[in-house]
Amino acid sequence: MTIQDLPHPRIATREEWLAARETLLEHEKEATRHYDRVSAERRRLPMVKVEKSYLFDGPEGKRSLLDLFDGQRQLIVYHFMFDPAWENGCMGCTGFVNDLGDLSELAVRNTNFVLISRAPLEKLQAYKERMGWERPWYSSFGTDFNSDYLVTTENGETHGLSVFFRIGDELFHTYSTYKRGCESLSDVYRLLDVTPYGRQEDWEDSPSGWPQRPTYG
Repeated sequence: MTIQDLPHPRIATREEWLAARETLLEHEKEATRHYDRVSAERRRLPMVKVEKSYLFDGPEGKRSLLDLFDGQRQLIVYHFMFDPAWENGCMGCTGFVNDLGDLSELAVRNTNFVLISRAPLEKLQAYKERMGWERPWYSSFGTDFNSDYLVTTENGETHGLSVFFRIGDELFHTYSTYKRGCESLSDVYRLLDVTPYGRQEDWEDSPSGWPQRPTYG
């Protein structure tokens, strides 16, 4: 194969490349600024009180939604697509969990992260062991949780991510996103960006009274 046969970007001089790169950089910066504006808007979303009591199956037994907060203020739930009739989890969701890095900074920012699927717990545990995962994973089998948060529909299973907020023992639903809305939420900062408190850093446009601290403090 020659260079003429292989699809490739246009070949330019160094000066042409620098000019094009500077133009693209401005577009990248505007995309970042727009993302920050959307995140600020998300932090101002209203929230809805969770009226139902859900019980999930976990390795330690039955756990309520409140229990899944593990004492934290915010809870991020990844709705891992796993139909009760399946023997294996969704490959896209598997890739998402494999992509997750060190999420320990979530706890520093008063946030917990769990996986929830509709398949029975024994199937989740078997798959988790096969994948070598340590992420907390709970079964919503036999509950309305998946249908209430629109990841089990009349068309079957889908995947998504939901965020919950706690005031005392009262729980509130603040945000959900589905399908491609989840694809870049695989690191601490992107996950924090979908929570009411955000990254909790002083450069963010957050409502008055939101917890914030110096970015590098």
